[in-house]
Order: sequence, then C-alpha cells, then structure tokens
Amino acid sequence: MGIAKLNPGIIRDIRQLDPDKRYSYADYLKWQFDEYVELIKGKLFQKMSQAPAREHQRIVMAISGKLFQYLTGKPCDVYPAPFDVRFPSSDTATDEKTYTVVQPDISLIRDPSKLDDRGCVGAPDMIVEVVSRGTAIRDWNFKYNLYQETGVKEYWIIEPVDRSVTIFILTEENKYLQTGVYAEETDIPVSILPGFSIKWGDIFNTP
Repeated sequence: MGIAKLNPGIIRDIRQLDPDKRYSYADYLKWQFDEYVELIKGKLFQKMSQAPAREHQRIVMAISGKLFQYLTGKPCDVYPAPFDVRFPSSDTATDEKTYTVVQPDISLIRDPSKLDDRGCVGAPDMIVEVVSRGTAIRDWNFKYNLYQETGVKEYWIIEPVDRSVTIFILTEENKYLQTGVYAEETDIPVSILPGFSIKWGDIFNTP
C-alpha cells in the first residue's frame, strides 16, 4: 500500500479520496468537504455520515460542561469535537510524516505545550468517546488500541443505548485496566482529577 502523493490542489469532495491509500496529516489539511474524517495510521475513516444523534450531543455537552466548570482556573483544558488530536510517530515528525489524526468526542489536556492553533499534538490525558451508530467497532477496537499505544491515561467509552460508562486506566505497564462499568445512579470518579467525579444521572439526564 503506497503513500498518497501530495496534491497541491484542495480536495472538496470525499469521493476524490482513495480508501486504499495511506494518507498523512499534510493531506488531511487539504481536505475541505463537509464530512468529518479521521486518520488512524494512515487509514481513512469517515467519522460519521450525518449529524450525530441529539442524545450523543447532549451527553458530550453534559460531560464537557462539568469538566470545563471544574477546570476553570486550573492549568488544564477540555475540548469537545470537532478538535484535532495528532499522534506523530516521533517528536520531530512533520505533517507529511504524521499519519494519525482523530477527533475524540472529548479531550482533556493537562500539558499546555501539547496545544497549538490546530489542536493537540500527542496524547491527551483523558479521552471520552460516545458511541454512535457505526462507531462501536472503532471506539472499542481501533481507538482503544490507539489510545493505549499512545499513552492516553484515562479512556471512557459511553454507550447511550445501554446507558453505561466503561472506564479504562493506563497501568505502569502501558496496558489498559478496566476499572469500572457504571450503569446505574452513582458518582463516577475521574481518576486523573483526584477528588472529582461526575454523576451518572447528569450524563444520562435523569432527575
């Protein structure tokens, strides 16, 4: 599988892309179409074919709002999608040599040096993905492996249909340990923010 050659022209139609080619972040910057896409090790993934469901967006706003409120005045930042997170292969990797860029539903970054005007370079400390129609395999497989490999310390997967929150914490052996599955009214701790938790009912809008 060859690396796609850079085209000086702007791509305005996703149908111009070859799903069998390997793309870089430099290619990604030239795409100007309505669809949101992600690259995982050069492979093209369409994030979604239509606007996310209302419940998906409500959950994203509920969690990001709680985090934003708690982090106000603290040296941390939280960003909901669309927000680009790039995973370069090395500290000196150029745009042409960066083959992974994703848009997590929520990213929390404690190291301001990872932030630039285009998003985040390197692993956020915490990522939340809310499963949408067609994204379950990506969230539970491709992204699970990616976030574990790149050092994301805390990974939440939220299933709106099951009304559950599954949490993985990165161990000292750089492997994810599932620390809990929350599917009923309780406080859900955010491990990277000691002493802070989010209520299950706030996520799923229960009285």
